[in-house]
Amino acid sequence: MIVISRFWTKVFSLGKADAITIYPFVFLKSRIFKHNLQLINHEKIHMRQATELLIVFFYISYLLEFLFRYVQYRNFHQAYLNISYEREAYANEANFDYLSQRKFWAFKDYIKK
Repeated sequence: MIVISRFWTKVFSLGKADAITIYPFVFLKSRIFKHNLQLINHEKIHMRQATELLIVFFYISYLLEFLFRYVQYRNFHQAYLNISYEREAYANEANFDYLSQRKFWAFKDYIKK
């Protein structure tokens, strides 16, 4: 379900994201992003990742990987971009057939050592 909420995108992403997935919702910063099919596809990829990891484990592992990457890079943006879930979503957001072809736990192929 898509929800337009500047408040929740600000809370969950420190105001840095145009959209954020908090299962089962995709929060968009503005109505204009509802028409950005690439952004919506990116968030759908996160929805699938969350489902595969039974939701709670997705968010725990997302946060832990972010913290690890933050220590590694000492930069918020670099840490975020190098989370395996984000790497998968960014790599495939323009491929609108990706979710129909995607293998189970495909994010594991995007874990950076």
